[in-house]
Amino acid sequence: MATQCETLQIAVDDELIAATLLEPKAKLPGVLFVHGWGGSQQRDLERARGLAGMGCICLSFDLRGHAETLAQQETVNREHSLRDLLAAYDRLLAHPHVDPSAVAVIGTSYGGYLSAILTSLRPVKWLALRVPALYRDEDWLVAKRKLDREDLQRYRRTRVRPEENRALGALAAFKGDVLIVESEHDDFVPHETIMSYRAALQQTHSLTHRIIDGADHALSGELCQRAYTEVLTNWATEMIVGARLGER
Repeated sequence: MATQCETLQIAVDDELIAATLLEPKAKLPGVLFVHGWGGSQQRDLERARGLAGMGCICLSFDLRGHAETLAQQETVNREHSLRDLLAAYDRLLAHPHVDPSAVAVIGTSYGGYLSAILTSLRPVKWLALRVPALYRDEDWLVAKRKLDREDLQRYRRTRVRPEENRALGALAAFKGDVLIVESEHDDFVPHETIMSYRAALQQTHSLTHRIIDGADHALSGELCQRAYTEVLTNWATEMIVGARLGER
């Protein structure tokens, strides 16, 4: 574990002897979980507990229009969701033991898209994106439920460049470590979308891309859920826990 040092002197028999005090860094990595559209923080809690057990301070939350505020889903737009994410990030950073230079964001689908945009608005060191969705910049203020799904599917099957999309443009400037997790049989986020995300990530410190064989968008089935948990845990151990140990 990384430590901080303080040189001091100890008085003994009217003399002073030199000493060095070493102690663990007081600050801990912060991890923010962002669920997908139609999901909730409940889907993230087990993985958050796992990372908390590794010495991270984790925060999961429910976007407006989900869980207890489900009645708002007809009117929630991307601006609302981004403001929710910014508020959650700021709440995590307000924790006195969170290291503001060591923040990880883990986003799924719609939450992955929002997390990509977040990197242009707040400091993020590690970014994990599972099946990140992609949306046109147009109609930003239109309710999410009213977006044309067929048009979105056509858009996601084309190669989108960073200069054409806010989320991809944010990632083009991102210099941290990134994990992308793709589902082999995804009917909502096709391989072309994943490749648009990958192509945008040109300045990262590291980029890890994993495909979960046999998985659909929602990771239906216990085997797929366990496979993702293993991928995320291994990556987090290498990146986040490794940083705490002074290996990165």
